[in-house]
Amino acid sequence: MQIIQATEVQSCPQRQYIDVAWLHNEPQEPVRLVSELNEARNELRKLEIFRDGKALYASEHQSSGDIGLSIEPIPTLEEINEDPQFKGCSITAEAFQALWQQHVRPDA
Repeated sequence: MQIIQATEVQSCPQRQYIDVAWLHNEPQEPVRLVSELNEARNELRKLEIFRDGKALYASEHQSSGDIGLSIEPIPTLEEINEDPQFKGCSITAEAFQALWQQHVRPDA
């Protein structure tokens, strides 16, 4: 499998990248949810990042810990931000790839 370097990532108009802060006080739950979505808003890859910096990941091919990709389409950022415990925004493909490379083994 070829590893795509962050500088090689090209923006795909059908893909969206979101970064959602989850505001809570539960130490066993992630505080940041970062996803790559296809045109139907299905997750292609995601990161769950915890307060201590630990991250779990999931892709179509593998995952760490006990997380997986959502089987349901992800709500829009407007819908996500209607819930006061979430603060979401769009990020670039390059920003997502940089986070992915920071937290995921090269063969994932």
